[in-house]
Amino acid sequence: MKSRRFSVAPMMDWTDRNCRAFHRHLSRHALLFTEMVTADAVIHGDRERLLGHDQFEHPVALQLGGSEPDKLAEAARIGAEFGYVEINLNVGCPSERVQSGAFGACLMREPELVADCLSAMRAAVKVPVTVKHRLGVDDDDPCERLFTFVETQAKAGTNVFYVHARKAWLKGLSPKANREIPPLDYEIVAELKRSRPDLEISLNGGIAELETAERELQRVDGVMLGRAAYHEPALLLQVDRRIYGDAGPMRTADEAARDFRPWILKRLEQGAGLHSITRHMLGLFAGRPGARMWRRILSEKAPGARGVEAIRAYDEALAAVRPVGVAAE
Repeated sequence: MKSRRFSVAPMMDWTDRNCRAFHRHLSRHALLFTEMVTADAVIHGDRERLLGHDQFEHPVALQLGGSEPDKLAEAARIGAEFGYVEINLNVGCPSERVQSGAFGACLMREPELVADCLSAMRAAVKVPVTVKHRLGVDDDDPCERLFTFVETQAKAGTNVFYVHARKAWLKGLSPKANREIPPLDYEIVAELKRSRPDLEISLNGGIAELETAERELQRVDGVMLGRAAYHEPALLLQVDRRIYGDAGPMRTADEAARDFRPWILKRLEQGAGLHSITRHMLGLFAGRPGARMWRRILSEKAPGARGVEAIRAYDEALAAVRPVGVAAE
């Protein structure tokens, strides 16, 4: 899938439908992901709230969490019916809540169970089924754990892997610390690709700028950015040209923000609050004159704003941003 060349990572509390619609205004080609949704939630919960999305967001993948093959197969089937182009299994989340449910990164130590889960999911849907995982957990030897895990999944039929190039420390580190403290090892991910050129390998973890992404794409099939894409979303404006070779005109942050206005109006009419939309946009104009005022207006006026009041607050924030090259007064 061409869109996997660059993807925005699934991030809990961040990559909701408002975030994804905003990111789609910045890049036409990048693959976007939902937040992780548990299989039980998909089966028993409010499906429209959990899985509802706009066709405009595509290509977008659904990430599931769980460890019971039958439930994951049912959740995958439901997700495919909702129109997601890919179903991904989370084998990387290190949070205690996920561990208590016996899924996430702890499944790295149960590769046969993961293979059963992925096989059941594939049997239930026609769209690609993929897996996102770590190098290993706790005291694992990454060379042994990673290659054994991938080999087990490949033998069972999985051929697309998103590798977060860190181990997960399930003992003593918070989820936030697990995204920062365990050392990155891009070399072992590149070695995985060299040893299994038949598999599609995407690199995730610590990629903060497109220069690094471009460099690593010489060694792997795809790159996945998370926090950098979220906190500095303007970098997504360059993705179509630099990563996909799209020769079309590159939009500016100003154009993207203006073009996003009708979508904001649509969501406001559907009952969404302005803050639930614009909280994902605060870093759009980072480094620009007026960026601080943009953030301030949205931070102070968006919460609780509805209807006409809400769109006026958005327009006020946008008017505070000065064009490139115009200094602050």
